[in-house]
Amino acid sequence: MEVLEIIGYVGALIVGVVLGLMGGGGSIITIPILTYLFQLNPITTTAYSLFVVGTSSSIGTLSNWNKGLIDYRVALVFSIPSFLAVYAVRKYIMPQIPAEILTLNELVITKDMVIMVFFAVIMIASAVSMIKKKKGFTTHKMTNQLNYPLIILAGIGIGLLTGIIGIGGGFLIIPTLVLLLNIDMKKAVATTLFIIAIKSLVGFLGDIGHTEINWTFLVLFTALSTIGIYFGTYLSAFIKTVNLKKSFGWMILLVSVTILYKELFA
Repeated sequence: MEVLEIIGYVGALIVGVVLGLMGGGGSIITIPILTYLFQLNPITTTAYSLFVVGTSSSIGTLSNWNKGLIDYRVALVFSIPSFLAVYAVRKYIMPQIPAEILTLNELVITKDMVIMVFFAVIMIASAVSMIKKKKGFTTHKMTNQLNYPLIILAGIGIGLLTGIIGIGGGFLIIPTLVLLLNIDMKKAVATTLFIIAIKSLVGFLGDIGHTEINWTFLVLFTALSTIGIYFGTYLSAFIKTVNLKKSFGWMILLVSVTILYKELFA
């Protein structure tokens, strides 16, 4: 086993620890680990990320299920268009994009390059949101009337994003549920995990048949991440999440800039 692979498997544990500590952010580091340490192409990487994120989110969902924190009505309205968008992107759109999209002088813009650059841009946005000091969301009692058009549009938009770059999108879904529906933060987090779990696994199903899956590797990586989740959950009782998110944000910013440099200039 090569040194990079060993570091990669340690990274799988770290993915789980991050999920356990913060309830999200795992896919943001899963994709660089799979792409640069295990030398997988971005299409395979995003597919594997969907499986890892979907499986790990399912673990958190089971706990929230028992606590009665999941709002199934909201999850249903948000999830259906999101599931359809993810599946359509992975099953029908991504396979149709050519390997080489455009050539500008000596620069060849490839499908893999576009995916990683787009991913890096999303990482930067996520990092800034973590670093920036927030006042927090103000929530009120949720009304019985749901703004269906907005929820459906939000579900489609985040589903498309998930389908393209293989992230769960929790950092987008939570504020969407809180601000659009005035839902309680704990319920928003629990409902988001439920949405991410199913959305990611449905997206992964869209890859079967188009992407060669190394099940031995994928199950091992996911198992290590799962172990990390339990360890991270234990550590969360001793670490302040606010400080952790800021530090994690700076790390993500550094990684995203590195990805941009590697894809565009290296």
